[in-house]
Amino acid sequence: MTTVLPPSPTPASTTAAATAPAGAAALAVALAVRTDLWADRVEYREESRWTSLLDPADVAAALDPSLHAELHSAQIWLLSWLPGQGTPLHDHGSSAGAFAVARGTLTERVVSRGTGRTPHQSTADLAAGRVRFFGPHYVHQVVNTLHEPAVSVHVYAPRLSLMNTYKVDETGLVRIGTERAGVDW
Repeated sequence: MTTVLPPSPTPASTTAAATAPAGAAALAVALAVRTDLWADRVEYREESRWTSLLDPADVAAALDPSLHAELHSAQIWLLSWLPGQGTPLHDHGSSAGAFAVARGTLTERVVSRGTGRTPHQSTADLAAGRVRFFGPHYVHQVVNTLHEPAVSVHVYAPRLSLMNTYKVDETGLVRIGTERAGVDW
């Protein structure tokens, strides 16, 4: 006879970490569709992407109360992308997160360590309404490869403290730098 025991309790910090990408995705989608909360703030800059932090307190009243707990540890960014603008290949350190495309289309390139030296790479076009969520150390690049401006909402939990940048070369996926919040951006 086999006895099935109930699952061991999961520490709250492990549960929170495991649900962070899904909670971030719910927030990103909920905010992306609420253009009334941010549309008048969006700017476009020829020289680089435009970014703006959204204060969780400013958006809480517009969100379903079931998402309020997620706001406590979230950092919310609104970004605009003119054609050709993008990020370097990067991760978000120990932060999990999500982004939702609110206007236009963005192209995401994802790179993960493959077997041996060759990393696995994939690319997807994400039109308005699409969302990507990810755990810590997810390596990707986001670019507006089309001819129309784009806007996206990004949510990170815990808040971003650093971003590592990467390149892919003959040795594989190589970290080439680290940017620290409050120091480098």
